[in-house]
Amino acid sequence: MTPDTDQSTKSYFLSWRYIVFWVASLLSNIGSWMQEVVQPWLVLSLSGSAFWVGLTSFANNIPGLLFTLPGGFLADRYDRKKLTLFFQAVQFVFVLAMLVLLITGLVKVWMILIVSFVVGLTDALCNPSLQTIVPSLVSGKDIPRAVSLSSTQFNLSRILGPVIAGIVIARFGYIACYGANAASYLPFFVAIWFIYPSKKNKIIAEPVSPEPADGFGKIRELLKIPKVRLPLIVVFGANFFCGPLMTFCSVLVKDIFHSGVGDFGWAMTAFGAGALIGAGSSFIQLPASFGRNKLASCAAILQGLLVVIIALNHSFLLLGVLLVLAGAAQITVNISINAFLQENAANNMRGRVVSLYQLAMYSGLAIGALLTGFIVEKFSIAHTFLINGSLAVLFQVWFLLKRLRVNQK
Repeated sequence: MTPDTDQSTKSYFLSWRYIVFWVASLLSNIGSWMQEVVQPWLVLSLSGSAFWVGLTSFANNIPGLLFTLPGGFLADRYDRKKLTLFFQAVQFVFVLAMLVLLITGLVKVWMILIVSFVVGLTDALCNPSLQTIVPSLVSGKDIPRAVSLSSTQFNLSRILGPVIAGIVIARFGYIACYGANAASYLPFFVAIWFIYPSKKNKIIAEPVSPEPADGFGKIRELLKIPKVRLPLIVVFGANFFCGPLMTFCSVLVKDIFHSGVGDFGWAMTAFGAGALIGAGSSFIQLPASFGRNKLASCAAILQGLLVVIIALNHSFLLLGVLLVLAGAAQITVNISINAFLQENAANNMRGRVVSLYQLAMYSGLAIGALLTGFIVEKFSIAHTFLINGSLAVLFQVWFLLKRLRVNQK
């Protein structure tokens, strides 16, 4: 794989299109995180069960396992701008429907599951097209920094969203958070319509094979490349074992610390602050002998250790510190691998490369959340996190040692 991004494209620091995209994405993600703060508490209040919290997360993430690869094929063969607008519009309609259900008082848990699934489905089909915007707006040498800046935007929204949600909930109630999320789609639609490049992002399409398996053959070829396959395993393991930390943080705050949605919002803010710190990891100049793959593995091991400590912790103040560190570790894993894959992907293959990354991430989140939901129903949330964190450390240490042995041969 070799980068083929137009080298004449301006640096992202000087590109007005990148700035517009960054700001519109920030507003949209703030709305999404405001809803993320509300939804676990809404599910808990309607069902009283941690299992339903896990099932809702599963419904949101399982489409990433099933439909991310098709989304990558779509991104590499069709107009990415039209795909992005279409799938985001479908998502917007269902978010509006959820808002109406809340206003009328007709909302049920199964309705939340359906909306969560549709949001996850449209994200899975849309994200490969959406994520290729950044490499098409910047020159090849700027791709890692541009991806990192986009991650910074996402994690800034992770801080601002819960903080704003806490204020909005206190003054206006849950419904206002869903309304803010619906409104946040509008500037994003305008931005995509005007800034998404067309001529400069023209895809060199491959001949369409009559055999559907041909595209999956390309995926198998990519997975045979160690620099693609091995980082994906790290991402899967990190999200499978440690991803449930944020999914079940609402249960942790409620059951262990006996706190309400306000403290949950602050817990999410702490995690987001750490994620913002972790987003700066791609700006660090690493020694030639210590690549980003090793950095991701070390961060994944640290993340597992932090989950273990969180399971044993009973101080809410210390929980905030631990969540800052956990957020930094998780984002370091994700953006190190995402930036590496995008930097080295050709434009006509970038959609499928991104889809593989998202497949590893979403499948880990979906399966991990569902299994964690089952375990929480049988044991306490503290025991569940202790199991998850311990297994995460063992898995990542074993995998890192195995990879080091392979590299020495």
